[in-house]
Amino acid sequence: MKVLVIGGGGREHALCWKLAQSARRPKLYCAPGNAGTAQHAENVPIAADDFDKLLSFARKQAIDLTIVGPEEPLCAGIVDRFTAAGLRMFGPTAAAARLEGDKTFAKQLMREVGVPTAEARMFGPTAQEIAQAKQSGRGRDELSYKDFQSGYDMARHYVSTRDEGIVVKAAGLAKGKGVFVHPDPSEALLTLERLMVQRELGEAGQRVVIEELLTGPEVSVLALVDGLNIYLLESAADHKRLGEQDTGPNTGGMGAYSPATTLTESDLATIERDVFVPIVDALRRDEIVYRGVLYAGLMMTTAGPKVLEFNCRFGDPETQPILMRLESDLLDAVEATIDGRLDQIELRWDRRAAVCVVMASGGYPGDYPKGHAIDGLKEAGALPDVQVFHSGTATRADQIVTAGGRVLGVTALGDTISQARQRAYEATKLIRFEGAYLRGDIAMQASNR
Repeated sequence: MKVLVIGGGGREHALCWKLAQSARRPKLYCAPGNAGTAQHAENVPIAADDFDKLLSFARKQAIDLTIVGPEEPLCAGIVDRFTAAGLRMFGPTAAAARLEGDKTFAKQLMREVGVPTAEARMFGPTAQEIAQAKQSGRGRDELSYKDFQSGYDMARHYVSTRDEGIVVKAAGLAKGKGVFVHPDPSEALLTLERLMVQRELGEAGQRVVIEELLTGPEVSVLALVDGLNIYLLESAADHKRLGEQDTGPNTGGMGAYSPATTLTESDLATIERDVFVPIVDALRRDEIVYRGVLYAGLMMTTAGPKVLEFNCRFGDPETQPILMRLESDLLDAVEATIDGRLDQIELRWDRRAAVCVVMASGGYPGDYPKGHAIDGLKEAGALPDVQVFHSGTATRADQIVTAGGRVLGVTALGDTISQARQRAYEATKLIRFEGAYLRGDIAMQASNR
């Protein structure tokens, strides 16, 4: 069996690593991949957003199954393209992926079906208004806040009336960098200018969602969805902020652990009943069949779990500790999802905990250098119950070098969260590259619970 994994980050390395363990021994390809995926798959130099070349490669190589890692190609409709060509692909269609690609759509849907979430207001142009502006003859980069002045002004007025903390979110895809937390609401005025006037995040920030600031521990609950059946995976918790004690800007994720120690079995049952079931049912009523991974980022408030956001794919770095704990064949689970057979499988899990510590390039999530040699990978990977997942890496003259902001996800298993994090940090001490940065408090609070 031939399997193509699309993407080139730590999530994709984890997927290739787990798929390579399948008893069915699939032939793996990864496009574009990284230095880590090359250990398990044949890297293919095709970008994740080059649908024509990816489709041509899948046809030429007679690929039996394609698994999409990143959100951008999913939201852009890669599943629709492959399916129309008669090729099997794991992931939601563009219509279903709007849950992640358009936060205003997700928020409105949650309101309609009563999914618990933060109170919010949406500001900025509608999709129709954006389309009309583009039809005026100007290119995408020529659109400015003047086209959407009223939305910006209304957002500023709304913020000026707030006297409690708020969260400003870019409504579009921002690679984990579109959420801005402001305990002092007046600080949000600058964020609105950056997003809607200066357009620092491009089209992602043309429309914004302004929410009440919720408090409580954050958790990640991922589920396989086959259109009808929902199968919750083991839970996880992510560390989004760059700095220790959750300070600094949001990132794509500086570490994660599984299971989330703040969740009980009762909590998971509530989340499945009150979050996943109504959303999947609502999509199906609109003739949108959701197949793939549905990921709910939640805040465990004093009033119960509330949804912060939905993602339409495996999380990164949550996938790394989750797959470290998965004992079942991932390939079988993926195919059961595509074929509508989730009610016929039962996944097995390692009862131990897993912790992932991200090692990043200095300067991330802003500008950062590339091309620094990475040493100590072999020594770190040789430690018991440790796996080093590559994210932003490449190979240059037989030397593995840095090639991204988040470089590595050092992941370890342990009988407890405390033991797993100790092993992960021991491994990070063996790895060296210029400017390496990591948080020293990943899973620290969880290990004390």
